[in-house]
Amino acid sequence: MKKIIQFLILIVIVNTVSGCKKDEDPVTIPPVPTNETEIMTTFKLIFTDSAGFAPTVTAEYRDPDGDGGNPAVQFDTIKLLANKTYFANAFILDETKNPVDTISNEVMEEANDHLFFYTTSGFSATVAIVDFDTHNPPLPVGLQTKWKTMGIGNGTVQVVLRHQPNIKDGMFAPGETDIDLVFSYLVQ
Repeated sequence: MKKIIQFLILIVIVNTVSGCKKDEDPVTIPPVPTNETEIMTTFKLIFTDSAGFAPTVTAEYRDPDGDGGNPAVQFDTIKLLANKTYFANAFILDETKNPVDTISNEVMEEANDHLFFYTTSGFSATVAIVDFDTHNPPLPVGLQTKWKTMGIGNGTVQVVLRHQPNIKDGMFAPGETDIDLVFSYLVQ
């Protein structure tokens, strides 16, 4: 009889332990990572004379708090010499970060999703994009350009950076605008 009581106690203990299951934690879905919006505080064009004779020229747009808020503190006129060919490199910075974040590096890393457009008015300068992404066939990027100046004159150049993730086709229409600036230029 003693063995039967021990056996029954054992069955009760086993049933009690197995019946006290801990509630399972609910399944949690991790948050979807978002593509962090960059703050673009500075846009620079640095011009180098292809023949190596004219001095380097830098034209800069600076808005320390980014788009919106306070107005830009610097918006240079592009000043180039007549009858020259210049190679220009575009640099985009986020100076709200420490160290400064070079957004143009990210644009180059994501070249298949970005495209600059340079639209000139006036007849004193032309702009051609000289860097390309890895699409087949390659599409322009626009961090590197070639500028040809003619005679003395002036005009404007609109610089637009389009972000076109997975839809870049070389055209302006798809995507969103990251940068839209209109520089005055002077050819002297």
